[in-house]
Amino acid sequence: MLDKLKQLGDLKKMRDQAMKIQKQLAQEEIVVEEGDIRVVISGDQKLKEFTVKGHSSEVAIEALNKAIKQSQELAAKKLQEMSGGLGGLMGGGGQE
Repeated sequence: MLDKLKQLGDLKKMRDQAMKIQKQLAQEEIVVEEGDIRVVISGDQKLKEFTVKGHSSEVAIEALNKAIKQSQELAAKKLQEMSGGLGGLMGGGGQE
């Protein structure tokens, strides 16, 4: 029982660290300019600016952010499947 509580404590520490890193990444900006195209994206992968020949499209930015979010969700799902999710960390999660 104490071992599982320790695991939960360790999991909370890891989650807190991940959230801190995510906040730091949100403050960072990556700017890429290629020809007439300018892209500004935050370190946490949110598209902030997308212009072609100086013209921007909010619809294009929303669509690209939606695609990025879906790819992040897919990656998180695959990682969870590989690690066995929280149940894997807690010693099997009741599957016997």
